[in-house]
This record gives sequence, C-alpha cells and structure tokens, in this order.
Amino acid sequence: MSDTDRKTTRATQVYDRLRREILTGHFRPLEKLRIDAIADEYGAGNNAVREALSRLAAERLVDRQERRGFTAPAMDLEAWQTLARTRSLVESLALRESMLNRTDAWEERIVLAYHHLAKAGRAEGFQQDLPKWNVEHRNFHRALIANCGSHWLLDFCAQLTDQAQRYIYVSNLYRVSPRDGLAEHRELMEVVLDGEIARAEAALVAHYEKTLVALEELFQIEEFLTTLVADAPR
Repeated sequence: MSDTDRKTTRATQVYDRLRREILTGHFRPLEKLRIDAIADEYGAGNNAVREALSRLAAERLVDRQERRGFTAPAMDLEAWQTLARTRSLVESLALRESMLNRTDAWEERIVLAYHHLAKAGRAEGFQQDLPKWNVEHRNFHRALIANCGSHWLLDFCAQLTDQAQRYIYVSNLYRVSPRDGLAEHRELMEVVLDGEIARAEAALVAHYEKTLVALEELFQIEEFLTTLVADAPR
C-alpha cells in the first residue's frame, strides 16, 4: 500500500469514527471540536482530522465557524420540529412508492430487519448499548423505503436520518415517559406488510410524532437543557 493510500485510509477511519460519535452524542451540542485533542485521542494526524471535519461540515453534521474552527451542531427544539415534519413528508412518499413496487424480496428484507432490531432491543443493558439499537433502527426504517425506486429519494431520506439520529439518540438516553419501541416497530411492520398504503403512511407519521413529543417533553426540563449546554464554548 502506498503512502497516499495509507493516508486516505486513515482519514476515512477518522471520518467514520467522528461521524459515529457525533451521531451518538459523544460530543455535546456546540462543543468545540479541537483538532489537536481529537488527533491525540484517535491516534491520528491533524490533517486527517481536519479533512474529516471538513467532510462532516459539508454534510451539515459539524458546524464550521470562520476563524473559530469546528463545533458540534446545536440541538434546537424548533429545528427538530421542522426536521421531524420534513422527514415524515419525505419518508411517507418513499414508503408509498415502495408499497406500490412491493416484491417478496422487499417484504423479506423488512421482516429480517425487524428481527435484528428486536434482538438489539431485547438485549440486557439497552440504555448502555444504544449505538447497536441505532444501527438496527436505521436499517429497519431504510428497509421500509428501500423499494421506492429512486436513489435520489433514498439519499435525501438518508440525509434526514443523519440529522435526526442525534435527537433520537438523546430521546432514548433521557427518556421521560415509558415507550415500547419494539411494539411500535412491530405494528409499523405489520401495517406495511398488510398493504394498505394510507394506514401505513399514517402509522409511520404517528411513530415519528411520538419521538417529537418525547423530545418536546425533554426540552421543558431545566436539568436537561443544562446538560445540553454544559460544554458549550464561552
């Protein structure tokens, strides 16, 4: 492997780890992402970290501030409400198209994705293994819309999912009201496989609205808001 290939591989590894940690709440909202500190923690060069942060900024998963470097993105209730509405609209369309194009392989993919989600949800220490749940949760929702026939639509849904994932993670980590996530996803799977498009769209929107309500509850708690901004730059 050439030096250039090794540098490219290392930069990709840094990018993948940074991306994962941002989506799973490793960095607090507005926390300054110091290149030197991240390089030391990751055992990587400053250039690899800088390249990864620039890629993430282009994806809107990191904020870049002129002369002030990079920070983790803010977590704002109004932004989340807009994101949740947009995601419901776009994924409802993708789900409708997938159901119109239904195949046995697509249905089997949904059932398998739910099976993996259920295993992650039933594991002991669920709250300590949220990253695993996040992966299977994302795979399940991707399976629902996988047959929509448009890579543009799928790419847009993936971008919205990235933006939503930080909020979903926090919702699960600091949950106020009890919620049976497995039952919700099982019901969603069954409605989709049953084939009634209008009911399936309504079930998907209702599912996302429950997360919206859960986060609205959290944003009303002063201790939670203090936690969010504890490491914000002064």
